[in-house]
Amino acid sequence: MNRPLDDAEDRERRNQQEERLRKVWAAPRGWRYWSAVNNSEVGLWYTGASLAFMLFAGVLALLVRAQLAVPDNDFLSADTYNQAYTLHGTAMMFLFAVPIFEAVAILLLPQMMSSRDLPFPRLSAFGFWCFIIGGVFVCGSIFFDAAPTGGWFMYPPLTTDTDQSGIGADIWLLGLSFIEIASIAAAVELIVGVLKCRPPGMRINLMPLYAWYVLVVGAMILFAFPPLIAGDLLFELERAFDWPFFDPSRGGDPILWQHLFWIFGHPEVYIVFLPSIALAAMIVPTFAQRPIYGYSWIVLAAVGTGFISFGLWVHHMYTTGLPAISLGFFSAASEAVVIPTGVQLFALIATLLLGQVSLSVPLLYVAGALAIFIFGGLTGVMVAIVPFDWQAHDSYFVVAHLHYTLIGGMFFPLLAGVYYFYPIATGKSLSYRLGVVGFWTMFAGFNATFLPMHLTGLLGMPRRVFTYPADLGWDWLNLFSSVSAAVFAVGVLIVMWDIFRPKGHQPYSERNPWNAGTLEWVARMPPESWGARCVPLIESRYPLWEQPDFVRKVDEGRFYLPDAEEEKRETLITTTLAAEVVQCLRIPGPSFLPMLAAIGIGGSFILATFHWWIAAALSGAAGVAFILRWLWTGTAMIPEKPEKDIGLGATAPLYQSGSNSVGWWAMFITMLADLTAFSGLVFGYFYFWTVHGAFPPVGSAEPDRFWLVAAAVGYAAAWALTLLSVRANANGSAYAACASLVAGIALALGGTAALVFAPSATGMDPTVHAYPAIVWVLILWTGIHAAAGVLMQAYVIARTAVGLCTAIYDADVRNVALYWHFMALTAAVTIAVIGLFPEVSR
Repeated sequence: MNRPLDDAEDRERRNQQEERLRKVWAAPRGWRYWSAVNNSEVGLWYTGASLAFMLFAGVLALLVRAQLAVPDNDFLSADTYNQAYTLHGTAMMFLFAVPIFEAVAILLLPQMMSSRDLPFPRLSAFGFWCFIIGGVFVCGSIFFDAAPTGGWFMYPPLTTDTDQSGIGADIWLLGLSFIEIASIAAAVELIVGVLKCRPPGMRINLMPLYAWYVLVVGAMILFAFPPLIAGDLLFELERAFDWPFFDPSRGGDPILWQHLFWIFGHPEVYIVFLPSIALAAMIVPTFAQRPIYGYSWIVLAAVGTGFISFGLWVHHMYTTGLPAISLGFFSAASEAVVIPTGVQLFALIATLLLGQVSLSVPLLYVAGALAIFIFGGLTGVMVAIVPFDWQAHDSYFVVAHLHYTLIGGMFFPLLAGVYYFYPIATGKSLSYRLGVVGFWTMFAGFNATFLPMHLTGLLGMPRRVFTYPADLGWDWLNLFSSVSAAVFAVGVLIVMWDIFRPKGHQPYSERNPWNAGTLEWVARMPPESWGARCVPLIESRYPLWEQPDFVRKVDEGRFYLPDAEEEKRETLITTTLAAEVVQCLRIPGPSFLPMLAAIGIGGSFILATFHWWIAAALSGAAGVAFILRWLWTGTAMIPEKPEKDIGLGATAPLYQSGSNSVGWWAMFITMLADLTAFSGLVFGYFYFWTVHGAFPPVGSAEPDRFWLVAAAVGYAAAWALTLLSVRANANGSAYAACASLVAGIALALGGTAALVFAPSATGMDPTVHAYPAIVWVLILWTGIHAAAGVLMQAYVIARTAVGLCTAIYDADVRNVALYWHFMALTAAVTIAVIGLFPEVSR
């Protein structure tokens, strides 16, 4: 007969389990707190920093509005105005809109999936420190009168002229490239977390909608941000070394930058919008007290929105002289995205209509968001139509449309999420009164600020002007918008005060104060340091509503991983579709290594801004060394036993390799992003090939075919030898595996040397014309990746030599082999493009 669940012995056992969990998952104290790497801490840091950058950008917006309040104003000089509006847009888009999504997801996702943590907490910490360093570097430039002045889009040729744009453009390019690393790092963490860290039983069709949106948006980041990184690379090479990618007099084309920028820029609008809809999709069912209506349709609509968003970028370029057929296609695509967007909005409205709605502050912000966003969407339909866009382009009508979609589609839903999830993050609730007052102040101030801008734009006021003459009919509209912007700012400050005000004497919130049905509300008040008391078995989308005694069973540790017997941080890894347990993953503890690695890598970007190349190289090398150290001590560690009891009579392996391991998935996803950036460079090559009558130009030197063939042979052999080392290692022959890797290193280095000789032998000068410049870029990209592959091969040799990579514990060599698949593809495409297409063009 089973003993009662609440007898004294059982309670004592549970108390001991919880004490061990607290000990294992507790954040360090004092100065060592900043070494914490569990995602609850990093998510809080990330969120706070993103809000701080938002406030900074908001102050810049107020300065811009103060300058435009009256005609012929000299409150700001033209240069200071340009710096202010450039940094306003840059900070809002790169330092707030996208990072706040990643911050909130890193904070909430472990709770929503009852996971102890996401799989790579050190990667999250690294991304956070990259974000902070890059953000402070870019934003701090304005205090030294060195901020960028070319707008958040940095169009050439004005910004490629180093005399005219100064160092600000370099700060923008290199600082944001570093920040984009943080965004991609977070995307990798989140995608792997959603796919591999779901609790047992949470099949992919039972995931909370927020997890679906995180998956979609993470994938969008992988394919949207890399083209901008490719464009940044071309841009900085032109500024630093005079390689003429955007100089028409030497075969370049400034329109190439617009393509690469907006291939990123328009999907980013939906990267910002979709996570906010995800927050609304978690909030609305709670206050309707019923499951979301149309779950499957919402998922399909979210995926469809993400897919279509990559076919819209040219609607920012209608006035650049593109062919009519292109304009028609992109106009139709811009209209089509309304369909999946509408599905999501109507599903939220239907859920409210079908439920028993209880009014609350979070729901108030959701309602305001829907009203504002729908109006912004209507003006979006207008600017998607080519003839209208020709009239409104670069006017204040577009400024108004942009802010209606971003504030309505992102900011108000975010604040709804803050009021809703604040108890999970801090254990305290926010003020009802301050929330309502802040909402109505912002709602009124926002509409009074931006609604008149539609008329201002239709009356002809162009955007990005620092002043204007009187008697054009814009005076009172601008004054009204400027005063209203101050009202909106007061509303924002009310909400920020509510968020950050001291709450030491305020009692903790009651548990699950909203009576929600999803997993994150199992959290105790005050929150514990672990992600979940135990990892539950999931049978429905709303287990708190639909699974009997669910909370009690979680509290009593009646599911998986109720204890930390070995006093190590652990979480469960499951299959991607059915969520069946495949591993009990050991997670590394606190470490300063991610911070030090970010400082080293960040230093290389910052020092390169000032052309201190040797110092930049040394800083980058130090950053790589710290990354290798963190990998050595925190990943693919050999456990003390092959498997462990995880509860409910089940056992799980403590080590996995290949596609069952989270490291393999992280490598695969990272290389997809890398391949996308490389595709941006290849796109640049074929863009030049299509816009020029003769490309390469007649009489231009071309790469030596002999050296190209030699490079192809070297890389192919290095790839094959890496695969051979995997097989040799699996057969227990460490010597043969290491010998294969050593030979692979030699051939990879030889292939790289041959690839560099190919243009050198024929005297191709990258400063003469865009053709040799783009050839050299493809070669340098391939060579750098080959060098990274060599470093990885050497890392595996070292791990094998000390017994950390064996026939059974072979995750390292398998992950490196996966990298070399992508490396071989990169080399093959590079050699084929620069070797074959000059011939084809003839």
